[in-house]
Amino acid sequence: MNKLLAEILDAHGGVDRWRGYAKVEATIVAGGGFFGLKGFLPNSSPSRFTAWLHEERSSVTPFGAADQRTMFTPDRIAIEKLTGTLVAERRAPRDSFAGHQMHTPWDPLHLAYFNGEALNTYFTTPFLLGLSDVRVEEIEPWKEGTDTWRVLRAYFPGSIETHSLVQDFFFGDDLLLRRHDYQVNIAGGFAAAQLTSEYREAGGIRLPTRRRAYTRGPDRRPILDMLMVYIDISEVNFS
Repeated sequence: MNKLLAEILDAHGGVDRWRGYAKVEATIVAGGGFFGLKGFLPNSSPSRFTAWLHEERSSVTPFGAADQRTMFTPDRIAIEKLTGTLVAERRAPRDSFAGHQMHTPWDPLHLAYFNGEALNTYFTTPFLLGLSDVRVEEIEPWKEGTDTWRVLRAYFPGSIETHSLVQDFFFGDDLLLRRHDYQVNIAGGFAAAQLTSEYREAGGIRLPTRRRAYTRGPDRRPILDMLMVYIDISEVNFS
């Protein structure tokens, strides 16, 4: 394993502790201009997110109605009643984004897929980078004011549902995540920079509870007056 990555995983709670958990649950409040571009009204109501840590599977409750939830896996996205009754589903869901650009409207299944794909990545970072089929390398450090952030570039296989095949992760002196850069391939591939902060510990695992994603300019810096997505996280439980 990359030496820097090994140190980063230790700083976030350690691989052994991570492997001992099966899933994580958290309360999230999310919004931002990106959802309006896709045709969804602002919604600041909290929801409960669940991710299974060692497979790509997650769920958001409620979704669309108080008695509904999503169920995400790489080959299927579904909206179902809390009883398990199917409301709607789409197989091979990534294919449904073919030709989409930033302003292409979404239907509820598109949104459900985005929630599952994105939140899965966020809640499993940085341990996701330690998977055997993910290749990482350290690239040129990033100067942020008086700070210098070390940067890991990750190359993901097509079998993992995530924003883009190449993503950059920026870490401070304490080896905690400060920023995450990627292209949003399901929305025309626009460049995004997500700033992360307000770290908390849950079950010995450390994770940021404030995420702010902006479009990224040609100078690689976030355009701070273009907030695309915000996520506030609380009540985190690993089990």
